[in-house]
Amino acid sequence: MIENTFGMDIMPENEHDRLNALRRYKITGTPSEASFDGIAKLATQIFNAPIALLSLVDAESVYFKANIGMGTTKETNRGQSLCSLAILDKKVTVFEDTLKEDILLTNPNVIGDFGLRFYAGAPLITHDGFMIGSLCVIDKHPRAFTAADRQILEGLARTAMDQIELRSSSIDKIDELEGVNITMATMQQRLLELNDEMELANDELYRTNSQLNKSYDLTVLLNKNLKKSERRFRSFIDKAPIAFAILTGRELVIEVANDMMLKLWHKTEIILGKPLGQALPELQGQPYLGILDDVFTTGQNYIGDTAYARLESMGVLGDHYFDFTYEPLKNDEGETESIIVIANEVTERIKRNEHLEALNYQLEIALKAGELGSYNRDIRTGKMDCSETCKLNFGLTKNDRFDYDVLMQSIVPEHREMVYQKVQDAIQNKTTYHAEYLIRWPDGSLHWINASGLPKYDAEGNATHLIGVVADITKRKNYESQKDDFLGIASHELKTPVTGLKGTIQLLERFKDKTGSDIISRLIDQSAVNIKKIVTLVDDLLNMHRISEGQLHLEKTTFKASKILTSSCHNIISQGNHQVNITGDLDADIFADEQRLEQVLVNFVNNAVKYAPESREINITVEQLQDRIKITVKDQGEGINPAVQPFIFDRYYRANHEGKSYSGLGLGLYISAEIIKKHGGQIGVDSTVGLGSSFWFSIPLPTAEK
Repeated sequence: MIENTFGMDIMPENEHDRLNALRRYKITGTPSEASFDGIAKLATQIFNAPIALLSLVDAESVYFKANIGMGTTKETNRGQSLCSLAILDKKVTVFEDTLKEDILLTNPNVIGDFGLRFYAGAPLITHDGFMIGSLCVIDKHPRAFTAADRQILEGLARTAMDQIELRSSSIDKIDELEGVNITMATMQQRLLELNDEMELANDELYRTNSQLNKSYDLTVLLNKNLKKSERRFRSFIDKAPIAFAILTGRELVIEVANDMMLKLWHKTEIILGKPLGQALPELQGQPYLGILDDVFTTGQNYIGDTAYARLESMGVLGDHYFDFTYEPLKNDEGETESIIVIANEVTERIKRNEHLEALNYQLEIALKAGELGSYNRDIRTGKMDCSETCKLNFGLTKNDRFDYDVLMQSIVPEHREMVYQKVQDAIQNKTTYHAEYLIRWPDGSLHWINASGLPKYDAEGNATHLIGVVADITKRKNYESQKDDFLGIASHELKTPVTGLKGTIQLLERFKDKTGSDIISRLIDQSAVNIKKIVTLVDDLLNMHRISEGQLHLEKTTFKASKILTSSCHNIISQGNHQVNITGDLDADIFADEQRLEQVLVNFVNNAVKYAPESREINITVEQLQDRIKITVKDQGEGINPAVQPFIFDRYYRANHEGKSYSGLGLGLYISAEIIKKHGGQIGVDSTVGLGSSFWFSIPLPTAEK
């Protein structure tokens, strides 16, 4: 009885006809033979599989004609063998991971001690379309099986079926010839005993001769089919997607070498029929000829992994690396006759790995030199792969767990939302992530971190990872704090004498026309200009200090947009060097600190004059949007490099202007940004190199604000 463990019908619809076809070939249950062993062994070499089977499926059992890798097993129950499934489909049956196939979860070969995890079987199809068995490869590990692999296995199955067809035909004809011989002997005896039956004997002899002629014709046909099978096999080898060769005899004569092997050796077909040592003289002094001789004499195969070899190409020896296998082919007496060589060149892979290792080493040195920690965060899971320096920057050891949750918990509460938002902005806009934030170490101490990173995306455009570096900038922040404290104290101390000096110079300006000296008048004018610069610098320092201390207070009132636009541009318009064009909704109401907002506009306009001196026109636009009002100052200057735009509103930041020198501390845009943030608004710049810059800010409308 068939023990069916698949939970499905494993009987083909034409089972009766199929069994008749199987019996016709007279091979059910016969022992394995060397010709089929060779096919199975070739399958193990091509697919690098531990087990290969040539099976025949009877009414209740599966018989193995070749079972390379399975010991002495010759028979198994049909209902438990995956080969009974292979005869249900003329295509290759593949289970890349049997534990993922519901119909196999009760099969003893899968869940039992044997532990079958991979199966690929091509049906053996007779010339009249019956599937009598299969050629299959088996593994105890899951593996992928490509469309090319399926074509190769189908080709081997057809070759095996050709062998079976030829053997079956040969057995039939041998039986037929034996019958003819018996008939001839009987006829000869009867001729001796019955001369009077000579005519009958002659007739019988004539019929026998006719049968012999038919046998001869059939033998010729079988030879043609055999040659056809050999041509098909050679074509299969030539087109195989691997480098393949057969070396015959201890002299290692190159009997077969497909195109890929010839390309790998840098040779042409002229080397066929020559000993390997003569065809590739550069192998002398290298270990491979000795290894091949050991394989031939011992009968043991040899596997090489990323082996180094020097081969000649156009008269020049080059360095190459290969994965290869030497497999002996033996006759019926177990003597080695030939060696199969299968090889794959991995030189480019080795060189790429060496190059990557060198780059990684350089990167590691650079990171250590800069005291930078690297990280790779999986955005979907929150897991992070971090360097030791990265963990040290967060007060952790290299063995401590460090993922996204731990990172966010270490950030002080008032900075977490800022960090989260900057990460999301970088992911959504596909830009660089950059943030400075305060963290608390496990020991309770506070430290400043500077973090940068770039998102990585999959083929569908979904962000998968954030990769970047972090640095501990606590010392720098401490220095900045000390500097801010010093500048705050200095600006407070300077404010009084500078105010007095400003008043004195203003008083002198009233009398400069009465001095009667042009020199004194010019000196007073120069002093007025310089004291104005000093006042601006001191005011910037005071504003910066107030911002740092959280003491920037606003006194909001409602006023028309035209009021601050006119006052902020008065000095530029009066000088007559630039044309200021003010457009838009000038009657829009603004609810803000008028003095502070004018300070921002003056800074924008002065920057347009300072950094775009060739831009004679400055355009100011007022836009009333749905819930806010937006003011833009645009020049036609040289523009700003996109690489520095993210930092232009940072404290003390001053962009490089190709050798041009400008006065100031780099605080104007920083103070402007803080003023706009204090109003609950936004500030930014849109700039293209060569096409000018547009500095803008927006604040809530009075109705939205109130």
